[in-house]
Amino acid sequence: MEKRKYFCTVKHRADILKPLLSAIIALTIGCQIQAKAIGDGNRSDSVEVSLLTCSPHTEVYSLYGHTAIRYRNAATGEDWAFNYGVFNFRKPFFALRFAFGLTDYELGVIPYKYFEEEYRKTGRQVTEQVLNMTSDEKRRLYDALRTNYLPENRVYRYNYFYDNCTTRARDMIEQSISGTVEYPYNKDGAMPTYREMIHAKTKNHHWAAFGNDLCLGVKADMNTDYRQQQFLPGNLMRAFEKAVIADGNGTRPLVKETNVLVKSAPQPVSSSFPLTPTQCACLLLVASIAIAFIEYRKKKIIKTWDALLLIVDGLAGIVILALFFSEHPTTSTNLQILLLNPLPLCFLYSVLKGKILFWNIFTALIILFFVCGIFQDYAEGMEILALSLLTRCGIHLYFSHNTKFQITPKNV
Repeated sequence: MEKRKYFCTVKHRADILKPLLSAIIALTIGCQIQAKAIGDGNRSDSVEVSLLTCSPHTEVYSLYGHTAIRYRNAATGEDWAFNYGVFNFRKPFFALRFAFGLTDYELGVIPYKYFEEEYRKTGRQVTEQVLNMTSDEKRRLYDALRTNYLPENRVYRYNYFYDNCTTRARDMIEQSISGTVEYPYNKDGAMPTYREMIHAKTKNHHWAAFGNDLCLGVKADMNTDYRQQQFLPGNLMRAFEKAVIADGNGTRPLVKETNVLVKSAPQPVSSSFPLTPTQCACLLLVASIAIAFIEYRKKKIIKTWDALLLIVDGLAGIVILALFFSEHPTTSTNLQILLLNPLPLCFLYSVLKGKILFWNIFTALIILFFVCGIFQDYAEGMEILALSLLTRCGIHLYFSHNTKFQITPKNV
């Protein structure tokens, strides 16, 4: 009887504990599932994608700054810098290929710590803008970057204004976002030209600015819209700062937070030619006037001076003319060809023989050059150079209309 009572007690307690045990098991499984979900969520949230903007340096190719994309996954330890600005400076005829728009850049990928170390060594500031992207958008961007890094995809034809390391980073980010990136309207209505934006970066580098302006044509003096201005890293950083993502759920800021990862340090002053282009042009004008005065007094043309000027002018003109066929759209229609053109080389022999035809043609071209200055901003000192050449035209035309002077040039 006692055994029966014991058995009944145990059975009764088992009947009571059974649902409780089931509840505990269900709760445990539920907690595990929830923990896994939280873990997956944390793994997804551990990914951050950032736009990196690097300040300029003293090297010519780094005067405008740089842009890269950072991908960091705290769960896996991945931390990469994707850089569309990799090029081989030692490649034959690099400068010539760059001028003609035939330069190929490529996407490079390195651990972020090495990227940061390089900029820390040179004292260039690195600003990080952490992007407010969803998990799916981050994954799409990462997959797109990995695909872009395949050997058959990583090389692209570089164009300074339209397709460079900054615009590539922007485009990759925009293409990965579900929705559209809306940039703020420029309230002050400022629409600078490409040339004006370059001048702002090269104001302390006169010869770099001179080289740019010598190659750029009238298209570089057209006003740009807000998106076109984003070819410069600093401009894109400021645009991202105020941009929003518009999708079916409304709008959200494009940038979640901004951090300065590397602080700027004083930049060394690069040694360059001591004279500016304007000073060199003024010296040439003084020399031209002085030689014209000597010729007037001696009643003789110094043909050595003519030959030097015409050869240099003609050789520079060949470069300007060749750039008309460059893949860079802004180097075509360069009105400086009115002053620097191959024509002097064609007439060099006749000029040295004392013929006057070239100087009539050249005078008309120089006058037209000054008139066209209302359409194009010329390189520094070009107007002064034009006055020097106009001085040569003037002395030859003056001699040709005065029979008492000796028209046929002689050596001095």
